[in-house]
Amino acid sequence: MNHAFWRSKRVLITGHTGFKGSWLGLWLDAVGARVAGYALEPPSDPSLYALARVHEAVRSTTGDVRDLARLERTVGEAAPDVVFHMAAQSVVLRSYDAPVDTYSTNVMGTVHVLEAIRRTGSRCAVINVTTDKCYENKGWVWGYREDDRLGGHDPYSNSKACAELVGQAYRDSFFPVADVERHGVGLASARAGNVIGGGDWTPHQLIPEAVAALQRGESVVLRHPDATRPWQHVLDCLDGYVSLAEALSGDPAGFSGEWNFGPADGDSRPVSYLVETLAKHWGVAVPWTHDRQAHPLEAQELRLETRKAASRLGWRACWPIDTALDMVARWYDGYHAGTSARALCLEQIRRYAESRGSAPVRS
Repeated sequence: MNHAFWRSKRVLITGHTGFKGSWLGLWLDAVGARVAGYALEPPSDPSLYALARVHEAVRSTTGDVRDLARLERTVGEAAPDVVFHMAAQSVVLRSYDAPVDTYSTNVMGTVHVLEAIRRTGSRCAVINVTTDKCYENKGWVWGYREDDRLGGHDPYSNSKACAELVGQAYRDSFFPVADVERHGVGLASARAGNVIGGGDWTPHQLIPEAVAALQRGESVVLRHPDATRPWQHVLDCLDGYVSLAEALSGDPAGFSGEWNFGPADGDSRPVSYLVETLAKHWGVAVPWTHDRQAHPLEAQELRLETRKAASRLGWRACWPIDTALDMVARWYDGYHAGTSARALCLEQIRRYAESRGSAPVRS
């Protein structure tokens, strides 16, 4: 992150009440951006949004991305320089229970965000946040590249592939790179790996369930212990998003398109590795047990190729997996010891900025 770039920038985050949105709102506020948010109420209780008092950092509008009229008013009032579209139904298991809600939020919600930008005539950089799961997963042991085929076997993954196609259609139809001087919109999609960090209470996610069990001294029940994913700390993921937004703002034609953000290939680890590493922190002798009941299909292998971001943005993940897991454990230990969630987030943001060699952030 180039802190000077963000000072006084008008930023709109959809989904700012979620886990990643809360971290991003706090970080952008800390470097002097003027942040607005549009989202439903926090998706969990407890939530990082409430505990870290993110509402003090973000001018919030409560609304559904499926409500085009309200969203259009919000975009017009925010007059954003940068939009991070992060609002989504983001849980794979929930997508099996609520496929209609998943598709309507992830696909039509993306349509509405881009349509609101088009109707208001906003000139801005737009980061359409999707997922590493948007690729047609063939079980490869090498990373997927940005030009590999889209797909998705479950409703969540498939809906995010659809959201990618929506972004491509809007870019080709309404925001073509050859005519950027006229419309003023740079549109890029960000496909990140599995994100971990403190303050996550999202249901059916690994870190919240693992931390809760291990802090009680219990084994974690794992559905797919051998499933390998490109894990990364939330701040590494967000640093990729903001680096892309900076480049896109300066050169919309040159940086529109699709971008992967993930860890070094060696940090793509199985689920069991994360739990075993966290278990050492809390001294749990038997880290996990295998739940052998029938569960919905999940891919066993998923990796990302991030050479494009490295070569064109100069971006690489900063915190390796063991550092990321240490930060997770420190965050939850601090929170349960009575340190405020906001202070914990800002302290880790400062540590991350120092690791990147960036200027300090304000508390």
